[in-house]
Amino acid sequence: MAPTDKQISAPKKDTPTFSPDRVTVLFVLGGPGAGKGTQCANLVRDYNFTHLSAGDLLRAEQDRPGSEFGQLIKDYIKDGLIVPMEVTVQLLENAITDVVSKSPNKTGKFLIDGFPRKMDQALKFEEAVCPSKFVLFFDCPEAEMQKRLLERGKTSGRTDDNEESIKKRFKVFVDTSMPVVDYFEKQGRVVRIQAVKSPEEVYKDTRVGLEKRLGKDF
Repeated sequence: MAPTDKQISAPKKDTPTFSPDRVTVLFVLGGPGAGKGTQCANLVRDYNFTHLSAGDLLRAEQDRPGSEFGQLIKDYIKDGLIVPMEVTVQLLENAITDVVSKSPNKTGKFLIDGFPRKMDQALKFEEAVCPSKFVLFFDCPEAEMQKRLLERGKTSGRTDDNEESIKKRFKVFVDTSMPVVDYFEKQGRVVRIQAVKSPEEVYKDTRVGLEKRLGKDF
């Protein structure tokens, strides 16, 4: 049974917490198993981005002793559903604040992986936290993603790397996340990468795509 929604109030903001002049945010989207984490790790290594995985932040929060949202997050993840956006946006803002506050010039470059997964998340984040530069979208066929996830499930220990959860996750991605990609694409704010090739080839294409948008020294 799906968990019931819990109301999480957040103060309304007139302006985002961070200016895009000082904080660079790229949303990284792609179906489960498209290789987002691998490519983010490459960009962190070579370009000093901070990689924030919405899923990792949620998984860490669900295991944090005394977390107000731990059980709620567990129930949503187990059922392949999307956690209420107020929780996810707040965790992301906390993580960005932590990095920027430690930067000597109060700047930062962030890859936000697996977010926004719904249209309301995209609008809420850009309104409250920071407008993104664009979406980096790893486009991969479902059959290839399923093969990768089942292989990963042998060693990942993740409760959602099984055939039933994978099917649910694909459906949720197509129904809720693809409209986000389409929305940003209409604004000319998507860099689309074909993610079927080898990780090395995908990374080469990713670098070319980002350099076109952000310049050679992004």
